[in-house]
Amino acid sequence: MKKLSLVFLAIACSTGLFAQEKETAKTGFNFGPLPAVGYSSDLGWHYGALTDIYYYGDGSIYPDYLYKMYFEASWYSKGNSVYHAAFDSPNLIPGLRVAGSISYFGNKTYSFYGFNGASSLNSAYDHAIMPDGSEIGSTPGMGWYLMKRNIFRVVGGLQGNIGGKDSPWGWAGGITYYSFDVGRTQNDRVDDNLPSLYKTYVDLGIIPAEEALGGKHLEFKGGFVYDTRDHENNPHRGTNMEIYLFGAPALFSGTKPYLNLAFHLKQFFPITDRIVWGGHLAYQGNIAGQTPFYMLQTIQSINMKQINTEGLGSTCTLRGTTANRIMAKGYAWFNTEVRIPFARFDLINQHFQLVVNPFLDGGYVVQPYNMAAQSKWGDFREAMAEAAANATRDGRAKDAAGYATLSALDIAKDNMLSIYDAGMEKNFHMSAGAGLHVIMNQNVNVSVELAKVIFNSSPNPTVADRNWLPSNDGTFGMNIGLNYIF
Repeated sequence: MKKLSLVFLAIACSTGLFAQEKETAKTGFNFGPLPAVGYSSDLGWHYGALTDIYYYGDGSIYPDYLYKMYFEASWYSKGNSVYHAAFDSPNLIPGLRVAGSISYFGNKTYSFYGFNGASSLNSAYDHAIMPDGSEIGSTPGMGWYLMKRNIFRVVGGLQGNIGGKDSPWGWAGGITYYSFDVGRTQNDRVDDNLPSLYKTYVDLGIIPAEEALGGKHLEFKGGFVYDTRDHENNPHRGTNMEIYLFGAPALFSGTKPYLNLAFHLKQFFPITDRIVWGGHLAYQGNIAGQTPFYMLQTIQSINMKQINTEGLGSTCTLRGTTANRIMAKGYAWFNTEVRIPFARFDLINQHFQLVVNPFLDGGYVVQPYNMAAQSKWGDFREAMAEAAANATRDGRAKDAAGYATLSALDIAKDNMLSIYDAGMEKNFHMSAGAGLHVIMNQNVNVSVELAKVIFNSSPNPTVADRNWLPSNDGTFGMNIGLNYIF
């Protein structure tokens, strides 16, 4: 999904090319087979293969398309793998949009930072995996923020009009099958008995025992859409609003029913003939039942801009922050940016434009997850002692020894890690940055975005050397990927 090669190609070839003010319509099939080469601060280097296939028909609706297909098989140097196939047809059947995908996301070393942003992020233990894996070892705490998380997902969705062909109102519905496989991190360079935040949460009961290894869910989604944008992937003006419910009944063993509400409002306003201001206001929260912990980071949308949309944090929500830094039952966030095209040109029989987008992102926890259980453990050594006792009762002597070792290290180094820091769930999280986008035929959008956390404080900092502002959400992030985030 990260196509660094296309970025370099377009920039290198743009010098001296005649700017194209008006694009000729594309017709028929348009193929984009490329190596997947890129980088993410959270996932590492990315490599593999992908292709985008657009079908424009006779070109009468360009830059809209009749349908598109996307295929990807790729891997990340920090342990992720992606296998994904998708189909989207907004115009092939008049008045009905059909979309579907099948995906597998494998991650043996997934980063888990706890819930509600209420456990401090210690950068000394946040670099257990470098691109070459060199920092993974047997040092106590090196696997503290790691766990395993594999997802198999099948998605199907329909959208239709309300009030006639030209009405901006529509309905949307869909069904998704999820299979989550979660647990201890799987890496032969991490000792099995080393404690981790995930394992500690399980032993302290913050993560319910029936959810600790994942589960299967058949999730249903339905709601309403309002859309006046002049173009979906690269709008110049208009409004897009989505409001919908999504949830799952308890169809599979060990699962509980849940129901959530999501709201997205996107506004685009032309500042000049070319420059566009864009804003996005969003909310997602639980209204009934109990969403399992391993699904809290899944950000729902009628039409996803990314293959796997997650947050709060990193690429899809708060750019520049650590991935999935804020996991909660409910949260609100905003994104705002100015999109400034500075070059248009034709290359290899395709229409290109280059755009820069300075941006500002912010988010806040509205509904904390299991705060009563988490807030009991403000004293880290007491938490380690209780986790060790529970591990001993279960006959896991190696886990108990690991907790004791980390507790002793914590005493020596003045509270290096934490389970809960009072008041941190009330923090406001903000980042700012800028990006470069290479857009082909108004639809394929390769982006390079860099951002920095600019505000994050704790009302009750307890350890002076934790660098609360701003490193508790990370300091700087870079991502090479596809599409605008809204």
